[in-house]
Amino acid sequence: MDLLLMVFVVAIYMAVTIYLGYFGFRSTRNSEDYLVAGRKVNPAVMALSYGAAFISTSAIIGFGGVAGLFGFPLLWLTFLNIFVGIFIAYAIIGKRVRRVGSALGALTFPELLGKMYGSRFLQVFSGIVIFLFMPLYAGVILIGGARFIEVSFSIDYKIALLILSAIIALYVVYGGLIAVIYTDAFQGVIMLVSMVFLLISTYALFGGVIQAHEALTSYNSIAVEMFAAKIPGHLGWMAFPSLGSVAWWVLVSTIILGVGIGVLAQPQLAVRLMTVKSDRDLDKAVPVGAFFIFIMVGTSFIVGSLSNAYFIETTGKPSIVIAGGNIDKIIPEFINAVMPEWFIAVFMVTLLAAAMSTLSSQFHTIGSALGRDVFQTIFGNGKKTIKITRIAISIGILFSIALAYVLPPGVIARGTAIFFALCASSFLPAYLGGLYWKRASREGAISSVVFGFAASLVYLAFIHAKEAKKLGISKLIFGKEVLASFPWTVIDPLVIVLPASTVIFVVVSLLTQKKAKVIEVYAEAIKHRSGFKSR
Repeated sequence: MDLLLMVFVVAIYMAVTIYLGYFGFRSTRNSEDYLVAGRKVNPAVMALSYGAAFISTSAIIGFGGVAGLFGFPLLWLTFLNIFVGIFIAYAIIGKRVRRVGSALGALTFPELLGKMYGSRFLQVFSGIVIFLFMPLYAGVILIGGARFIEVSFSIDYKIALLILSAIIALYVVYGGLIAVIYTDAFQGVIMLVSMVFLLISTYALFGGVIQAHEALTSYNSIAVEMFAAKIPGHLGWMAFPSLGSVAWWVLVSTIILGVGIGVLAQPQLAVRLMTVKSDRDLDKAVPVGAFFIFIMVGTSFIVGSLSNAYFIETTGKPSIVIAGGNIDKIIPEFINAVMPEWFIAVFMVTLLAAAMSTLSSQFHTIGSALGRDVFQTIFGNGKKTIKITRIAISIGILFSIALAYVLPPGVIARGTAIFFALCASSFLPAYLGGLYWKRASREGAISSVVFGFAASLVYLAFIHAKEAKKLGISKLIFGKEVLASFPWTVIDPLVIVLPASTVIFVVVSLLTQKKAKVIEVYAEAIKHRSGFKSR
């Protein structure tokens, strides 16, 4: 790669990013500015920021690599990302979140949960869960960005990781959410333009859409033969796995449902919904967000799938072989093999943007969880929210970097799915129940959150084979790698734990017969606050 070209492209990108970070720093005057951007963000900017925070190197590198294994059936996740992650999140849930968050003066996701139910425990516990486990998600995003830098520049992975982390830390710690949102939106535009070019170029490589799909279909038998032992039920890159097989359960429960539903309970994304002024702004954000997700996720999955056809035609080997068995290297290998040198430089910046946009949101959420939701709630020091949160963000960044150093190869997509499922199983029933159900109670919410969290960890440690075998806890205690047999060993925890935590939430709420505090506050705000309007 032309080093001068790369330096020029990265320098322009970094100059704009630094300016936006400085703009955020100068515009931050109080805790509301630092934590929810003053609740006055432009809807298009919010949609781009939300999308950029949602779509990271995990989606492009990690799940793009997974598409190299499973092929086009992964596009069902794109559908769920748009329908659940954009339409339902913005047009339905987002409006209630915005109103309730404003009425309660909530500045973080755990604070929203805590104030909805009048529970300090719920806020602190949720903050601890986020602080301890979001670094896993942040760590795999760091891996995605660092892996592309490693492949493109042929430099040591650890050096690439440190460079990426240092750049993000600078503007997140000092700029707050204003800096995060505006840098995210800028980075989102870069990502969008780059992925549109990549999609068009990939189809052009095969002579068109039909020709590309026909080429991949013709190699289905290679996929069936290759994955027959390791992923039983795989029927090729253009066919859905056989119902009830290992491949089917992994694809449906972990990839499609785990991430497609888990997005609703993502703390860093829920906060975005509290940054706009009105419901109308959320409606305006829907088409922008939907188009962004369609291009970003759809392109990653299509390119990851079609990379098999290209490598088989040129080398006689599918993508996973070219990547040395590491799915996280499939997209980088394809980009470096087929794209012009100038686009590699641009795509390098695209991945930096994807990593930085998501990581900045995650680090901000990790820091606010420890600083505001745990430390400030326990010790009651509200005068130093920004200072404490900045320190907490720094701790979260170091924690995430440490995980990125020790996590094994090929972990990006799996790490993302684990965190999404953990958030959904722990938070989703109480989150949605507090927003919509008048009989939701504090006891029901606490029971559901604690059970969902604990049951998810137990399932991962003792039943779900992918994690249980590597953790070794089950082997140490019971002498068995897992305590169940197929299909439970490949069914994602979300499919089992989320319904169970929902039942617990409903039953305990009905037994305690109490209303959630949010219903009273919300109704009072609607009645008396003139500025609290939906339109």
